[in-house]
Amino acid sequence: MLNGFVQIRKPDNEPVLSYESGSKERSELQTCLKDMLAHPVEIPCLIGGKEVWTGNVEEMHPPHNHKSSLGKYHKAGLKEITLAIKAAAKAHREWSALDWVSRAAILLRAAELLSGKYRMAANAATMLCMSKSCHQAEIDSACELIDFWRFNPYYMTRIFDEHPLSTRETVNYMEHRPLEGFVFAITPFNFAAIAGNLPTSPALMGNTVVWKPASSAMLPAYYIMKILQEAGLPDGVINFVPGAGSMMGPIVLNHSGLAGVHFTGSTAVFADIWKVIGSDVTRYKNYPRIVGETGGKDFVVAHSSADMDALSTALIRGAFEYQGQKCSAASRAYVPDSLWNGLKRRLQEEISTIKVGDVCDFSNFMNAVIDRSSFNSITDYIKIAQKSREYKIICGGTFDDSQGYFIQPTVVQSTAPQSKLMCEEIFGPVLTIYVYPESKFDEVLNICNETSPYGLTGAIFARERYAINKARERLRYAAGNFYINDKPTGAVVGQQPFGGSRASGTNDKAGSMLNLLRWVTPRVIKENLAPPRNYRYPFLG
Repeated sequence: MLNGFVQIRKPDNEPVLSYESGSKERSELQTCLKDMLAHPVEIPCLIGGKEVWTGNVEEMHPPHNHKSSLGKYHKAGLKEITLAIKAAAKAHREWSALDWVSRAAILLRAAELLSGKYRMAANAATMLCMSKSCHQAEIDSACELIDFWRFNPYYMTRIFDEHPLSTRETVNYMEHRPLEGFVFAITPFNFAAIAGNLPTSPALMGNTVVWKPASSAMLPAYYIMKILQEAGLPDGVINFVPGAGSMMGPIVLNHSGLAGVHFTGSTAVFADIWKVIGSDVTRYKNYPRIVGETGGKDFVVAHSSADMDALSTALIRGAFEYQGQKCSAASRAYVPDSLWNGLKRRLQEEISTIKVGDVCDFSNFMNAVIDRSSFNSITDYIKIAQKSREYKIICGGTFDDSQGYFIQPTVVQSTAPQSKLMCEEIFGPVLTIYVYPESKFDEVLNICNETSPYGLTGAIFARERYAINKARERLRYAAGNFYINDKPTGAVVGQQPFGGSRASGTNDKAGSMLNLLRWVTPRVIKENLAPPRNYRYPFLG
């Protein structure tokens, strides 16, 4: 039996490896990439700790090379989804009763495995399956996920450390119980760290999980699951169930045992999930917790006092790292006319040096977008910019899908601040800029606040303090993560807990104890040490 208070050290963020030419990590990663390409894998469902081969398979190809194969995965059907729900229910009693230190130890062990033994494999899988550069993979599938698995146990201790006041005559304390039922985790294609965090944060708090990984990011998700198993995760705690959301959703979302949904993905899908749950909440044993991070139309507002070098760098990195496929990517910018000519030249010069291609060539800054559907959607926006007088393409605007889904980094100037490309989420390497009269800074802040339904990330670039403060206050609800003189991407666990509101989600801040609190249901316990023995109060005489 656990006895005494256990201290979990406040972690440091995992150091980011450089992969510079001649480094040991670069050589190891390149070897791992070659080996992974030479040995395609076959991925089963993992339900109740057992491998389940359904025979309904989907091929996996790198987005940057259609002809190459990474293997295939088995898709779950009705039978497997039902088995996963039953496995989660079966595991719940023992897992929810397990002491929190033991649960924490599993994630901490997983972090150590990922930091060492599996680092290169996880990064290689992310690079090949999701078409990320070595740097983008390192900060995602290695560092951020390691941070989640180290910081979440630490934040759990802070939750458990808070209790109500006791008196001389009473002992009062809070019991943070896991939710009664199972959690449905739906993870996106664009971040392996999110894929690892969404099922494990509820599990850490004592819940069992049915996990639907993104079809286009199956390989890194599989490695995550195998790491957790090696770290000691008991059977049935997290059930890995690849499959179509259209088939899985109705079964899971209508199940009486659904206790919560942990989601990252599109705003439209999240709205549909909420609609299904809300259509008849009486079917559930408890009101399900709905936690989601969804879309964004993230902004950069430049003041006339902005540092030109910092601004141009932030726009390029913020808009084009990982091909703009980040919910936090810089997608719209507002630039004063006094800076525009200089900024335009700088963007054109810098972007002309960006190389786009295969992830195995480490000189490429950008790689391919995730799949055919994304390629078509993004290029449709570029075609609008090519045809409409409302827009002028400043850089890029070309694309090619003959070998991979490649789109050149594209900068578009819009003459209207509320045009289609300024308002709608594109989720690709397209940055739209509106040039405003320098004297209209106040007005452009209002435009920025009102143009988009989203409220995820945004940034102000200025050296003048009054301008910074004005932007921070005026854009108070426009971004859940707001950056001053920095790009609106790259939130770090423990430093910038991440999430937004409006149409960007429930703002439950992944990478903090706020998110973990959503996966417990507190019980207050009062023990009276001197219970009254007569119903009469003094006022009765």
